Amino acid sequence: MTEDKKITEKTKLFILINLLKLFFNIEKHLLKIKNINYPKEQVIFCMWHCHQCLVYGIEDKSKFYALISASNDGEVIAKAAESLNIKSVRGSTKRRGVAASLELIEKLKEGNSAGIMVDGPRGPKGKVKDGIINIAKISGVPIVPVAWYSKDKTFIELDTWDKFIVPTGPCKTAALYGEPIHIPDELTKKEIKDWCQKIEDEMNRLDSELKANYDKYLIS
Repeated sequence: MTEDKKITEKTKLFILINLLKLFFNIEKHLLKIKNINYPKEQVIFCMWHCHQCLVYGIEDKSKFYALISASNDGEVIAKAAESLNIKSVRGSTKRRGVAASLELIEKLKEGNSAGIMVDGPRGPKGKVKDGIINIAKISGVPIVPVAWYSKDKTFIELDTWDKFIVPTGPCKTAALYGEPIHIPDELTKKEIKDWCQKIEDEMNRLDSELKANYDKYLIS
């Protein structure tokens, strides 16, 4: 890559990061997230890639780390999220995967919570990958699945591989947290796969429950 192209790429990243920072910091005053059954203990929040904006609703951001891809897209998200006091560990299956997992385990052992987008960064959509199981197994920190939903027209679904959800303008949403799931510290490959399926099933159950009872949850 030539020097001019490098400068152009850096300029694009700079502009994108600052535009997203501006959007995040405007939206934080307009977005309302009602947390239902929010955990009071240290946990690993398990969410779909399309729902990562629900980290707005994390109640103690000073003790929270999000696992974000080491790609350029991830760089934009991570830098912009810093403006909301959300810290990140950078890595994914294909880039810095092992290093990122070890770093996140260290953050968990220090008493922090974490957020993992379990079907990211490239899918397949709605399929739980085994990274979260291994991190929970080694750290001893339980997994809490989360569902997120709104009926507002400002809760917009983008035309991306994951159908990414972006709250725009005033938006009332509800986040439903499942019960903590404790992963045994000794598992076979088959058992790891089974746990992935169990968590995927629970994510889908929470999603269905939240959509069916959204109005009741929002006014309760």
